[in-house]
Amino acid sequence: METGRRVAPIHDYGRYTIYDLDAMPEEGKRYELADGWLFESSPSALHDHTADRLKDVLKEAAKAAGAEMYVAGGSNDVTTPAGVRKPDVFVMSKDAARATIESHARTFYAGDILIVVEVVSPRSGSEQTDRVRKVREYAEAGIPQYWIVDLEPEPKITVFDRDGDVYVLAREVKAGQMFSGDFPFVFSFDPGALGEFE
Repeated sequence: METGRRVAPIHDYGRYTIYDLDAMPEEGKRYELADGWLFESSPSALHDHTADRLKDVLKEAAKAAGAEMYVAGGSNDVTTPAGVRKPDVFVMSKDAARATIESHARTFYAGDILIVVEVVSPRSGSEQTDRVRKVREYAEAGIPQYWIVDLEPEPKITVFDRDGDVYVLAREVKAGQMFSGDFPFVFSFDPGALGEFE
């Protein structure tokens, strides 16, 4: 056995910072920073359309309920324990959003978010992140609910509720069924409508 060889140490934490994230070119791509590593996502037109439709549906529901909520996502950065994420959709109180915006903060704080949503792009590099890593990360950040929106083989929304420091599966609602709830405001819609054009 050969001895005396030096091997580079293995570091789970990467060398990248928020400055590197800010320096990344736009070029139609989005980047996230987690544990010192940069992750690229290239959402499709269908992905972005679905996220935009969901934002519209939630904004309309909040308005109808008289709830003072801020619904955003996509290009907005959110600080989590691991770094900086760009959720497809998130919901928070207007007061919390106003405080963040008026303070000229670089990112929204995950602890202020009530619902976070990721639209899964099947067979993409981000699918595993959305289904596994972010389930842990968003729970650790203290976000009460995490929704995963699947588009294939049919539209479906999977809801996770925070229980302690982890998420537990609450329910799954498929296209053709009504997805209803009262947190953080009353809403009701068919997940199949997220792919429609109006």
